[in-house]
Amino acid sequence: MLQLCKVTDSLLISNTKSACNEELLIQEGVTFCINVSRQQPFSSLGIGTLRVPVFDKPSENLYAYFDQCAEVIEDIVQKDGKCLVYCKNGRSRSAAVCIAYLMKYRHLQLEGAFETDPEFMRQLFLVSRSEWSTPLYGHQDGSVF
Repeated sequence: MLQLCKVTDSLLISNTKSACNEELLIQEGVTFCINVSRQQPFSSLGIGTLRVPVFDKPSENLYAYFDQCAEVIEDIVQKDGKCLVYCKNGRSRSAAVCIAYLMKYRHLQLEGAFETDPEFMRQLFLVSRSEWSTPLYGHQDGSVF
């Protein structure tokens, strides 16, 4: 299913397949795209673009791009545009960039920028401790860093 998910009125997030669907971009009024990947394509629509050249690996330094991306997003917001942030699957790199923007310009703490139902979070915690849960990135202790 092709869709652009609303983070705020002016900020959207998606995967590459949705981000390259020109009909969807026009329908949603997207004026700028931030592509958080080294290899994923841009739409040929002719709107503004920024590439953040990182792979989806824990060794990548996405932090180095947070400030630039947040400033670009805020510039688009101030101009009454709509910014789409995307990566291959639309859930890791692109989400991190959106959260960095919310923290810098909406002054949210990390816990407020990433919000889920407390019961769902409790259930996810249980999954993370279950026998069938695979440690993140292959770390035996389940740590990310």
